[in-house]
Amino acid sequence: MRLPRFDHPLHLVAGQTIWLAWFGAVYGGMSVACAAWPQAAGAGPVNAINLALLAFSLLTAALLGWATRAAWGTAARVGGGRERFVARAAAFLYGASALATLLVAAPLLALPPCL
Repeated sequence: MRLPRFDHPLHLVAGQTIWLAWFGAVYGGMSVACAAWPQAAGAGPVNAINLALLAFSLLTAALLGWATRAAWGTAARVGGGRERFVARAAAFLYGASALATLLVAAPLLALPPCL
């Protein structure tokens, strides 16, 4: 299955859908990991759970960043009108989702996972 061009309206919701799936996976995964491998009370933020969640977060942000760049490039190539608007709006929404991923993942750098 091929990905539709970035001027397709599907891309207006794809970024938020990816972010929502990431959010559920990170917080659901953290809950399961904390139940399966409880951390010591004084454990800091550098541990296997946080590192795995941080790696997944960076991978998701990179995917969303790639989609931002691809959508912006599509907007520059299409003639104009609706296609250009959809591609630019998709680029903005992918970028907002990438930024939200990084901002929500930032506490993984400072807080232990199982409080």
